[in-house]
Amino acid sequence: MAKNILERAVDWGRRKSPWIIHFNAGACNGCDIEVVDALTPRYDLERFGILQQGTPRHSDVLVCTGAVTLQTRDRLKQIYEQMPEPKFVVAVGTCACTGGIFDGCYCVSGGIDSVIPVDAYVPGCAARPEAIIDAVVKLLSALEAAQKAEPSEQ
Repeated sequence: MAKNILERAVDWGRRKSPWIIHFNAGACNGCDIEVVDALTPRYDLERFGILQQGTPRHSDVLVCTGAVTLQTRDRLKQIYEQMPEPKFVVAVGTCACTGGIFDGCYCVSGGIDSVIPVDAYVPGCAARPEAIIDAVVKLLSALEAAQKAEPSEQ
């Protein structure tokens, strides 16, 4: 089935201007500082059209930091479910990827992928802003390739 012009315009807008939301699942704030640093004019994440959004209902990419705790597990699921399709998740830092040094603690569920599916992992303690930007740009490239691969009848 061919996509109409409105659907193609929405796809183009999603590729060229993704909105991200940041969620701290229980980090020490080291990775949070790096995520915020990536959003500053020094690294100029806006050159890729990326903006931080305050609500998951308008976000395309969920950037998570920290190991998932029992307190934040349900909130993380809720935020993920509120995001529109297609949605992507980036796990930033060792704790978000695997649980880090907190893995095995009584209140820690593990990494982000123990609760929701993760599309990109950015390891490091703390992860560098350049690595965070690289992961988001690679996700956008994957989204563009997936949209081009869809069969279109005209």
